[in-house]
Amino acid sequence: MKQIKLKYLFISLAFASVLASCSKEKIQPTPDTPDAERAGVYVLNQGGIGHNNSTLTYYDYTLKKLTSDIFTVANTEKLGDTGNDLGIYGSKMFIVVNNSDLLDIADAKTSKLIKKINLTQPRSVVFYKSNAFVTSYNGTVSVIDTTSLTIIKTINVGRSPEQMVVSNGKLYVANSGGLDYPNFDKTVSVIDLTTLAEAKKITVTVNPITITADTYGNVYVLSAGNYGDVSAGITIIDNTTDIVKSQSDLSLGYNIPIAAYGDYVYYPTADNKIAMYNAKTQKLERANFITGDVTITAPYAITVDSMTGEVFIADAKDYSSNGTVTAFDKNGTKEYSIETGVNPGRITLLKK
Repeated sequence: MKQIKLKYLFISLAFASVLASCSKEKIQPTPDTPDAERAGVYVLNQGGIGHNNSTLTYYDYTLKKLTSDIFTVANTEKLGDTGNDLGIYGSKMFIVVNNSDLLDIADAKTSKLIKKINLTQPRSVVFYKSNAFVTSYNGTVSVIDTTSLTIIKTINVGRSPEQMVVSNGKLYVANSGGLDYPNFDKTVSVIDLTTLAEAKKITVTVNPITITADTYGNVYVLSAGNYGDVSAGITIIDNTTDIVKSQSDLSLGYNIPIAAYGDYVYYPTADNKIAMYNAKTQKLERANFITGDVTITAPYAITVDSMTGEVFIADAKDYSSNGTVTAFDKNGTKEYSIETGVNPGRITLLKK
């Protein structure tokens, strides 16, 4: 969701002072949502680069309670600078903090810190069997055993790797080349998850950042282009042959999160609508998934609840004030919103 990548040519958007994380938050959840299997929702707020103000918001559905920075409450220390990704695997929560060069591993229910692992500008985390995989801007993927919490292998990939997805027993890594502006990378590394080695590289649109996969054998890659004469675009890869099925320009915004669930793939457009692409027919289903009078100013993250089909969309607003996360039902109707911290960049649901 780049997901939380703030490009150098956009530094002019520099973040203003940060609002206090302990202020009273507004929340309007509907009485009967979500279903009984969801314990809560975590939102990793990136904060401002260099401000050391990343926070972890948590809403407890049972207690009907919002904690604006549960990590600090649980650990009496700040999360760090530029929280970039968040994932829950089993009983553990993995928090990627980019500019602090840290992977924080915490208890998923209490947010209590278990271990810190030092990595070089880590970006994204995914899981497969007993391992966690973390990209770093030094061109590697670290393989971490989720039981011992030790790095068991480092895999070389492309330049400045961003997001990853597991599909058909393989790990697909979007290599953005973001540190080499304007000479971006334009490849996706395919990692064999049996050998834990790179099998091949696939050429995609320049500056690939976000990536997801559907249940029909397709891997979707959103690229930001070079911010000049190469447009942003989407590349769709066959996960059996690892051959590009289609590649086309897209009118994308500054933030390009992407998420897939069931028959649909969701991503934001340049006018801040949420496109709804039909994975089964391989056609655009709706230009805007959201119905009614609801405006998302700066879509920053998208997550779909696999149990209910609800779609959660983060809005970074003006990139300096507190943002929001809004829950929509599977038809695009707004259910409720919660207030988050600055630049809510990753939404993760906690099951009971």
